[in-house]
Amino acid sequence: MDWGAVVVAAGRGTRMGAADNKPYLKLAGRAVLAHTLEAFERCSSVSSIVLVVTSGERKRASEIVENEGFGKVKMIVPGGAERQDSVYAGLAVLDTEGVLVHDAARPLVTSAQIEACCMAAEAHGSSALAVQVKDTIKVSDGNGFIVATPERRTLWSVQTPQAFLRLELMQAHRQAQEEGASATDDAMLLERLGRKVAIVEGNYANIKITTPEDLPIAELLLARRQGEGVRE
Repeated sequence: MDWGAVVVAAGRGTRMGAADNKPYLKLAGRAVLAHTLEAFERCSSVSSIVLVVTSGERKRASEIVENEGFGKVKMIVPGGAERQDSVYAGLAVLDTEGVLVHDAARPLVTSAQIEACCMAAEAHGSSALAVQVKDTIKVSDGNGFIVATPERRTLWSVQTPQAFLRLELMQAHRQAQEEGASATDDAMLLERLGRKVAIVEGNYANIKITTPEDLPIAELLLARRQGEGVRE
């Protein structure tokens, strides 16, 4: 199957509290975005990448792509008001059968994890990278009291990339738009159509840069990976 990737770098990252948007913060001397794109550039299954950026940041994103020599990045397009809008903008300009959706703020993803998502989606129709929840999770009643404790072995913390048939994911997005439904990830949109999404077990190191403490943690994880001489 021919695979393309939509890398979403259009978020504002207000929780980060930084002067710059997350994709352009420095991680080990390079932009966070550069680390993310490198993993997809190295993945043999991925033939093309569409990068979705915040309006007004196309030039600086293009400079990173050109300076780093990311030849698989075919287009850089502006995102929308919400993450769903940004993903759909990327889907609309791809022509591959399969599509991976990934958040640019997860720079420690590996090419091996991307490949595993592609393989699982080819076997099952769609897939999502995830890790098992470590903590016991409680359900509240909204008023500060615990009402239930789900079985921990059934709970997974979902990550990206997530892999789909491109046309099916576009259908899921269009239906959500028509019905005014929102979702925090793309797997949720497939679930609304009654589709099953296969879990691909990931790694706890595939963190998302969300709050200020995440960046030094990512630095340590990256340094450990490089110290072990392992790029994947």
